[in-house]
Amino acid sequence: MPNSSRKIFAGARIRLLRQSLNLTQAVFAQQISISTSYLNQIENNQRALSGSVILALVDVFDFDLAELALDGAGKVSVDLQEVLSDPIFAENDVLMQEIKVAATNAPNVTKAFLDLYAMFQKSREQLGKVDSALKENDTSLAPLPYEEVRDHFHYKDNYIDELDRAAETFAGSVKRAGADRQADLVDYLNHRHGVHVVLRKDKPSSSTIRSFETATKTLYLNAASTKATNLFQLAYQVGLMEQGSLIESLLDTADFHTQAARDVCRMTYANYFAGAVVLPYAEFANAAKEERHDLEKLGFRFDASTEQVCHRLSSLQRGGNRGIPFYFLRIDQAGNITKRHSATSLQFTRFGGSCPLWNVHHAFQSPGEILRQLAVTPDGVKYLSLAFDQTKRVAGFKSPVRKYVIGLGCEIKHAGHVVYADDLDLTVESNFDPIGSSCRICERTDCLQRSVPPIGKEIHVDHNARGSVPFRIE
Repeated sequence: MPNSSRKIFAGARIRLLRQSLNLTQAVFAQQISISTSYLNQIENNQRALSGSVILALVDVFDFDLAELALDGAGKVSVDLQEVLSDPIFAENDVLMQEIKVAATNAPNVTKAFLDLYAMFQKSREQLGKVDSALKENDTSLAPLPYEEVRDHFHYKDNYIDELDRAAETFAGSVKRAGADRQADLVDYLNHRHGVHVVLRKDKPSSSTIRSFETATKTLYLNAASTKATNLFQLAYQVGLMEQGSLIESLLDTADFHTQAARDVCRMTYANYFAGAVVLPYAEFANAAKEERHDLEKLGFRFDASTEQVCHRLSSLQRGGNRGIPFYFLRIDQAGNITKRHSATSLQFTRFGGSCPLWNVHHAFQSPGEILRQLAVTPDGVKYLSLAFDQTKRVAGFKSPVRKYVIGLGCEIKHAGHVVYADDLDLTVESNFDPIGSSCRICERTDCLQRSVPPIGKEIHVDHNARGSVPFRIE
């Protein structure tokens, strides 16, 4: 049951539920034993959900209580807050309460505003091409393909139910007790599709990890890749060959702006299927609880990399069997977030750098270690944050090396189910490091790492005194 210490406003979710069932307010209200006017007030967030209404929603419509834990409006409001931190809105004194009301009561309008801003950002970055783009009806003002696909998954909570269940069914159909999973998939591709799998050792320094020749039905995998990588690539090939119609139907409903975005998402859907084959939902969710989310034990158990395990933990969002809400990200040495998802209230910055006090920025200096951090955000929410480095390279002394840091974390209320919190004292406030999303929207006034003032706050420069930050936030 959601926390009874706070009022729950979920008007947008209730309205969408009613509309998905094609019910009028009068009929919907009658089925949960409230008046039509009361339902109207709930849908417009003028009344909070009472305990009796919540129970009625569960009883009559099998409503998932977990949906009340983190309304999608929370993610939208964080994105909206960050967009409004752009200096072009400096003269618009938009209150945080107004942002929350807009995200909750008018989520579609708010999302349209965010899409419009994203297009504006793109045009601002390409000012030199704007005139020609407008004259030639160029598509360069559309959202970047990867950004559009990233947002598509973001607002789906990184969980695609149809693909996830198809992958789980497939994984169960090819599994044999005691058999090597990679050998199982090699045999399956050969017998079902006539695909011959070859581990190439002639080009160990090649950056190509998978190559499929359609004419000869030969799938080449790089022998220098890890076992986890090759297992994933085998599952990816199955996804392309067997889930094409499902993937295309999902792409049709996504309504992307460009063919490039559709192509990127097709690849991402196949990746999603592969990950769900390697780490089948129910089996992995049960194992995660049993191992208390020990990343190394889970990786060994499923022949998966720690990155794959972390990513999967953040996507356990199936109704009726949700896992702990985790955030997940991958960051490079320049601070660029190359993968990200959050099932928690912690949202990552979309524009500009992230907080330098976060442990993900320190893991590069501690190779081979899992760094643990107790952190608290400006809204008072506390987190257990994990970070560890990851090096990817191919065979050869002079081969290029890619280095990343993986970040994984959950709210501190779930820490008792995570092995990494066992020896940490969660009761001492001073053990929690203050972190934020980005300086532009962080309201902390006493941070020594602040790079720019927060939007909407007045600053004062004292010419007779200088601290570590050259201004004081009023």
